Amino acid sequence: MKDPASEYFSCTDRERAIFEAGIKLGTIYHQYVGVPINLSNLTSLQNAMKESVMVQPFVQDAEVSIDREIVKKRQGVYKYITLSGEMLDVTIKVKYNDEKITAKLEYIKEMDYPLMHLEE
Repeated sequence: MKDPASEYFSCTDRERAIFEAGIKLGTIYHQYVGVPINLSNLTSLQNAMKESVMVQPFVQDAEVSIDREIVKKRQGVYKYITLSGEMLDVTIKVKYNDEKITAKLEYIKEMDYPLMHLEE
């Protein structure tokens, strides 16, 4: 199937795959950071995040993990906290035409930052 938006992109297929991965990781980060969580809803939230990115164009696979240890340590008097970037570990695989890339969102302790980057 020909991509109907391809005429709007002046780039290589690899650059387009990277662009698409960035859009997907940015969506996950900005849509879900701040959502209320506790240990009882982590699995369903991880699944929802994965399923929401899997329906987007060009995504072949996705893995989402939320750090349970951080959630355990920070639960307050009401037994919930809000999701933060340092809790996320997300890997997505995007294929655009023949180009395949793997992109990741993970907390880099040395940088104190949830970094989005390319693995492959």
